[in-house]
Amino acid sequence: MKAEYGELKGSYGEIRLFPESLDDLWHLEHLIEPRDLVFATTLRTVDAATDKLRPEKAEKRQVRLGIRVEKVEFHPYANRLRVGGIIESGMDIASYHTLNVEPGYEISVIRRWRGIDLERVERAVGASLHNVVHVLTIEEGEAELFRIRQYGPERVTTITAGSGKGAEIDGRTAFFADALSSLKDVTGPVVVAGPGFVKEDFVRYLKAKDPDLGERVVTVETRRIGRGAVQDAIGQGVLERLAGDLQLAREVTRMDEVLKRIGTGGAVAYGKAEVRKAVEYGAAEEVLVADALIRDAGIARLLEEAERINARVVVFSSEFDPGGQLNALGGIAALLRYPLG
Repeated sequence: MKAEYGELKGSYGEIRLFPESLDDLWHLEHLIEPRDLVFATTLRTVDAATDKLRPEKAEKRQVRLGIRVEKVEFHPYANRLRVGGIIESGMDIASYHTLNVEPGYEISVIRRWRGIDLERVERAVGASLHNVVHVLTIEEGEAELFRIRQYGPERVTTITAGSGKGAEIDGRTAFFADALSSLKDVTGPVVVAGPGFVKEDFVRYLKAKDPDLGERVVTVETRRIGRGAVQDAIGQGVLERLAGDLQLAREVTRMDEVLKRIGTGGAVAYGKAEVRKAVEYGAAEEVLVADALIRDAGIARLLEEAERINARVVVFSSEFDPGGQLNALGGIAALLRYPLG
């Protein structure tokens, strides 16, 4: 993401945003809210005047519109963000229009920017400096490749060997060759994760076949494979070492701490009522909230109050497993400075 800041008066103002990837569209989904004013250049049907009895086909032209947002929808499989609302500036004022935002599409957002919004913008800008991290989880006869998006792991492909643990050497080599082939277009760091010794054998094979790729590979011991192995690897700090994006690692470690404190009766609160009480008492040190909740007016006020008492607010992606765990606790939790009793 690229961003250009206009003048912000009392946190209200314009930021021009240039999404460059699917991750950036996901960020925009949570940066643009109903009632925001969004400007963009878009295609709009223009009725051409004609003297002919048979009307000509309507023409679409590029126009710059300002729309008052009513709905925001992220479509990751279409690589598109749809922003719909009523036109307030430009042609056809008071008509409804939908902006189809894709990577490379510039928009300007005018709104009141909270601290968590500006932090998200900076995170998106910073992340664009790094190549995407991929995680290959592997055990005998089965491997899965994941691309680490900023909202969580995205499965790319699954590789299997039909003969399993009884495979002959040639069968295992063919499995390793298929797994290596899945990495042929990867340009950033690669984590090879899994239990046992298969991952080390595969990395030796990989380095012999592709030394350049081998220089970008690290191995991580995990208890499982698949999405669980990705979460294990992130929890061990692999993203911090490879890409400097601390957010997903923060989500894993904070959720682990919440569950640990719940299990031991520690200083933790969860659910809207308990977290609100913790904030009112000044006991909240960190407030963890699922991204789906931050547009709720009551939650927004609660987060503002949390920031006023210097509590750190961490927004969790609902697409990533820790976010799902947080949603099961009501979508919001707090790590406390002291137990409320």
